[in-house]
Amino acid sequence: MKIAVDAMGGDFAPRNPVEGSVQAAREFDINVVLVGRQQEIKKELQRLKVSQNLPIEIISAEDVVDMSSKASSVLKKKSSSIMVASSLVKEGRAQGIVSAGNTGATMAAAKFVIGCLQGVDRPALAMVIPTPKGSAVLLDVGANVDCKPQHLTHFAIMGYIYAKRILNIPEPKIGLLSIGEEESKGNEVTREAYQMLKNSPLSFYGNIEGTDVFSGKVDVIVCDGFVGNITLKVSESIAATMQSILKEEMGKNFVSKLAYPLRRQVFVRFQKLTDYSEYAGAPLLGIKETCIICHGRSSPKAIKNAIKIAADFYQNRVNQRIKEQILSLTSPKELH
Repeated sequence: MKIAVDAMGGDFAPRNPVEGSVQAAREFDINVVLVGRQQEIKKELQRLKVSQNLPIEIISAEDVVDMSSKASSVLKKKSSSIMVASSLVKEGRAQGIVSAGNTGATMAAAKFVIGCLQGVDRPALAMVIPTPKGSAVLLDVGANVDCKPQHLTHFAIMGYIYAKRILNIPEPKIGLLSIGEEESKGNEVTREAYQMLKNSPLSFYGNIEGTDVFSGKVDVIVCDGFVGNITLKVSESIAATMQSILKEEMGKNFVSKLAYPLRRQVFVRFQKLTDYSEYAGAPLLGIKETCIICHGRSSPKAIKNAIKIAADFYQNRVNQRIKEQILSLTSPKELH
């Protein structure tokens, strides 16, 4: 098994992608293929004093898709790092891809080079989020702004398999994000999706409201990419604001400073719960092979964890299980 890493993707490339790859190879003994400009990658490997025994190889790709490029433009840049990495996966020379580069470009490369699973029309970005009970999966968080009811049903299946196989939740409960818990609440799309999920063999809880996203009431939260992306960004903002307020309050006066050692443990735990690097990247579910998309500002730790997720994803046959589940619930007419 090999995981291809887009070494030129992200705000701190190639430094962070290379360092995260080295950490993954050292800690998890995962074979990593670094794709990008050879000289720049080699320079980073020298900085990190990487031995030849580490399971890392380099594949040359001289072109780079920058963060401001249109998603469609990536298909014209055949020699870009993300396109070359995707081609390696398509050809079976790697079993997964990790990128902190342009999200739209990475999704386009994965969808058109690697391809979608049979029965899947819309791949979905899934994000693991913290809850008092552990973790939950929120999807879609940005791949599909406009969705049909069957797309939301597919997202539910994808999230269910991911939660079960990667998060090790025995029987994940699925919730449909809406403006009220009642069956009649929501727009036409969510109301129809509600009926489809209600009649499926999945463990469907029903509608949940925004206040329940982080409550742990359900293990899989389903919504379209427009709602999901806003939910994720607002949550990140609240977490960052809370950290800033807590830090400021702790140093405000003499009493607060004296109590700091007692509060520090709670503060550190809160930081960990809201640190995106703990949850690595967002898997693009519904693609034939593994694709993990990381935040553009991903640290080496985030890249390392994303590579581990990609390896777990492949070893647990997540894609195959998603395909089997979707085909079992989809009529021949819907496939076309």
